[in-house]
Amino acid sequence: MKYQEYKEQNLPEAAEKVLNFWKEHNIFEKSTASQEGKKAFNFYEGPPSANGTPGIHHVMARTVKDIFCRFKTMEGYIVKRKGGWDTHGLPVELQVEKELGIRKDDIGKTISVEEYNARCKETVMKFKSEWDDLTVKMGYWVDLDDPYVTFKPDYIESLWYLLKELYKKDLLYRGYTIQPYSPAAGTGLSSHELNQPGTYKDVKDTSVTAQFKLTGEDNTYILAWTTTPWTLAANNALAIGASIDYVKIKTFNPYTFLPINVILAKDRVHYYFSEKGENGDFDAFDQNDKVIPWTIVDEFKGKALVGLDYEQLLPYIPLPKPAFTVVEGDFVTTEDGTGIVHISRTFGADDYRVSVQNDIPGVFVKDEEGFDIPIVDKEGKYVKEITDFAGIYVKNEYYAEGEAPEKPLDVQIAIKLKEENKAFKVEKYEH
Repeated sequence: MKYQEYKEQNLPEAAEKVLNFWKEHNIFEKSTASQEGKKAFNFYEGPPSANGTPGIHHVMARTVKDIFCRFKTMEGYIVKRKGGWDTHGLPVELQVEKELGIRKDDIGKTISVEEYNARCKETVMKFKSEWDDLTVKMGYWVDLDDPYVTFKPDYIESLWYLLKELYKKDLLYRGYTIQPYSPAAGTGLSSHELNQPGTYKDVKDTSVTAQFKLTGEDNTYILAWTTTPWTLAANNALAIGASIDYVKIKTFNPYTFLPINVILAKDRVHYYFSEKGENGDFDAFDQNDKVIPWTIVDEFKGKALVGLDYEQLLPYIPLPKPAFTVVEGDFVTTEDGTGIVHISRTFGADDYRVSVQNDIPGVFVKDEEGFDIPIVDKEGKYVKEITDFAGIYVKNEYYAEGEAPEKPLDVQIAIKLKEENKAFKVEKYEH
């Protein structure tokens, strides 16, 4: 066989000639047909979504996929490569809703479900031609003549069939994991959806450093900081770092001016206390004084706190022991906050993990079917059991335009904690 000699390197020209040769001689098809009867290696592509244009990262991923298929062919397998299209996902729905100027709750009212689905199916395949063009140009061998499409009934029914088979074998169970969730969309969010452009931005939230009163000790509190005060009603534990240095400080609450002892990480003392107040005159203190006196009365490692009990901060839903106990957490640092982490089993991945490890129950209520659900419903509102704030959205952004209360829920909770001598510091925090 003779090979053409190229005097100068021209990669685009060489690539075009190779692609034309493959197409003219049906090389891809022959690579499969010639292996008929041999052991099969079946490849189903993890399907891309054609509602966006392909990028260089798709070229890289598909190159890796192609290498394995070609290698298995060289090993003598018949390699059938099934292409597909991922046609589900929140980005498609949000894109359609933006184009139509609707919200989720408009579906079935201003637009029928059938019309909405049709528009989504149209939008999700918007850039299919660009994907097909890239597939050919990069020399990626995959069967796109008969792809699997995730919105087609046969695909959906095959998944329901598999779920039924798992159910019949008693391999399905109800459990709990911590997942990102969108009340506006009424669905959980995947890692891909959380990395869409514009997902993250700097915001200013009301943060609260709360006072958790130690059981059996007069006026002694553990301080824990949070940028999500609405989760405090679901607090079930506090986490410390076993090797972190902590101190007990005698001082006054800056809102009620009551005498208190507070516990926090030594490295965080000067964030919460003015140097001017150190070892100040407690007897002469007046609530009109700008500087609050304080003094360190004890110092110890975090492991000394493990196992201590404290009183429930917002006792709407009582929990049995070992709830409201100090536990060790390998994720606790002194970079911000107090060096003590408020734990809510239902609202944080680390919180859930450390709660399970220590057999600490979470704050749940029962739904209509008798299953445990968190204290925030799928719309983003507090459930009725949180009596003081029942039915309030945890974020003002969830309200329709013009309907949000003047004081967001986090602010309302902060005010309540201040009045009850349960807040040590309330401030806006940008993150």
